Amino acid sequence: MVSDNNTRERIVEAADKLFYEQGFEYTSFAHIAEAVEISRGNFYYHFKTKDDILSAVIERRLSRTKVLLERWEREGANPQDRIQSFINILIMNSAKIKTFGCPVGTLCSELAKVDHPAQPEANALFTLFRKWLRRQFANLGLQRDADALAMHLLVQSQGVATLASAFHDEKFIKREVKRMRDWLTETTQKAGT
Repeated sequence: MVSDNNTRERIVEAADKLFYEQGFEYTSFAHIAEAVEISRGNFYYHFKTKDDILSAVIERRLSRTKVLLERWEREGANPQDRIQSFINILIMNSAKIKTFGCPVGTLCSELAKVDHPAQPEANALFTLFRKWLRRQFANLGLQRDADALAMHLLVQSQGVATLASAFHDEKFIKREVKRMRDWLTETTQKAGT
């Protein structure tokens, strides 16, 4: 027998995948229940509304993002290496990005279009990346421009994800990631680190 917590986690995991691949609006309870292979009654035991599932998905993404950022923090020898990890995520996820775009960007855009009440929760994912990047740039000695540099890198990564998805072009991702890496090297050199 599968535990209630395990079933709930499987529902959230399936919903996360479906929201990313199909979109929040186009994913129904039936789609999620089918993906998890549970009855609708069992499904409703765990989540009463689609918005409840959305909140759980956003919470899951926030938790996973925090773990990822902590890992980059531990593994990166210096702030430049850590920022490289952020840039490299485009390459690591290029096949999915080419097909579906950025999971954070697509969800935030979709919720913004319908003025969904969970939009601020979803935007917290970008805020998490922004604060982390800002700290990395500050640690490079670029305190005065740290937030602008963090936002610049977020804008670049979102633009790359959007256009790679629009044109289904993985080569574009690789070219743009190289440009982002070059930009980071130049920025770091100007800072004298």
